[in-house]
Amino acid sequence: MLEEGKLFIGTSRKPDDSINKGEYLELKFGNRHGLITGATGTGKTITLQVLAEGFSNAGVPVFCADVKGDLSGIGAIGEPKDFILKRAEQIGLPTNPYEFQEFPVIFWDLYGEKGHRVRTTMSEMGPLLLSRLMNATDAQEGVLNIAFKIADQGGLPLLDLKDLQALLNYMGDNASALSNQFGFISKASVGSIQRELLILEQQGAEHFFGEPALKITDIMRTTNDGRGAISVLAADKLMMNPRLYATFLLWLLSELFEELPEVGDPDKPKLVFFFDEAHLLFNDAPKALIERVEQVVRLIRSKGVGVYFVTQNPLDVPDTVLGQLGNRVQHALRAYTPRDQKAVKTAADTFRPNPDFDCATVITNLGTGEALVSTLEGKGAPSMVERTLVRPPQSRVGPLTEAERQKVMDVSPVRGLYDEDFDRESAYELLAARAKKAADAQAEAQERAEQQTTEANTGGSRWTLPGFGDDEPEASGKQARPRSSGYQRETVVEAAMKSVARTVATQVGRALVRGILGSLSRR
Repeated sequence: MLEEGKLFIGTSRKPDDSINKGEYLELKFGNRHGLITGATGTGKTITLQVLAEGFSNAGVPVFCADVKGDLSGIGAIGEPKDFILKRAEQIGLPTNPYEFQEFPVIFWDLYGEKGHRVRTTMSEMGPLLLSRLMNATDAQEGVLNIAFKIADQGGLPLLDLKDLQALLNYMGDNASALSNQFGFISKASVGSIQRELLILEQQGAEHFFGEPALKITDIMRTTNDGRGAISVLAADKLMMNPRLYATFLLWLLSELFEELPEVGDPDKPKLVFFFDEAHLLFNDAPKALIERVEQVVRLIRSKGVGVYFVTQNPLDVPDTVLGQLGNRVQHALRAYTPRDQKAVKTAADTFRPNPDFDCATVITNLGTGEALVSTLEGKGAPSMVERTLVRPPQSRVGPLTEAERQKVMDVSPVRGLYDEDFDRESAYELLAARAKKAADAQAEAQERAEQQTTEANTGGSRWTLPGFGDDEPEASGKQARPRSSGYQRETVVEAAMKSVARTVATQVGRALVRGILGSLSRR
């Protein structure tokens, strides 16, 4: 099924419904990106599975999201079901037997339930993507940028949610002093960000932020027999928080762009990245984010990474991004509404016309597992669009059982690398330690001041305990002055101490309350 340097997609049909020719994606153009579109139930997931299998057999690692939960079957050998054998016969493939195969799969899950844990740190996410995740206003994004600046200058690693929460508490309590140095910090904006962080925590984002952070090399593995590993992200639960899903995949794409070296145009991609439910990335996205996606998609090609967007409607993808997607697989679209009719016309206009049929008419009449296909060929020009029957998968169509999934995870090459949390010293602990040190110094100064006042009132006589330091002479130097009964402004150190103390108390209190409520619910 794999010619030298080519990935087999299916066979095109002549107007009389006879076999025309095989349709292929040339591997040297696999990093020129692609688009898979079509209405629900038309076969997009099967097409994704077929392409992932082809890339894997060609030695190309693949990353994809399992949105509906049924893509996990790619890790098991296929079964000779009637509809699979019928399709194989229709496109001229041998069916006795059909070449079934299982593929090397690594399962991932942000929640650590159906795969190995996936994490990143606050610092790696950065203020722009974090703002997107929280749907922040311009003012709130400005505060986040200041927070990351303070963390960098102060040597305060931002790793997880509690690190950022502690830093925001400090910023809110010292907004006036910090504004003079970093620009205006609105306490209202700080409070809004803290509320959004609380929502993210309740939605499970605390599982995503922390260490050990995902290493890009672990989704770019190949097996001993030269096949590319297929990384499958469990996204059925993640889709309950679509903004987190989209932000995570965009972060991963950005990390690939920043970490991988330039390779030009390789003979085959270094990695292929499938972005399912791509409309979630662009829905209500600010202009700055769209520009970021466009930049990454345009430039990541030279890193050897192919990005394939999977969505129901071609209108879901902005024109600036759509124009960079050279490999197209268009399943059936429905034309019930004016927007649907516009989508059909847009999809038809993006293809190189075929004189044998009208694209706009055919798009609405395609059957399940049938698609209009156009890929780059020759010197990078798009091929003439062909009406194509997509080949059946070689792996299982449908999900793995829980036992089968666990068996795959037990022999995973990343087993044990990400499954346990690691909480090293970071902004939260450093701020707490500095606040404690400041509190101890303040308490010591106040004790000395009160002692001097007492000695002055009693004539300076007092009992001493030799051997415990009480009989040592007072250190020379400037003495702390006693507090007056009037108002004294808090220092930044005092405020930081109180801020972090409140954060620690809140975290401990929350944990205790949850523990109590949890124990009550189990009674």
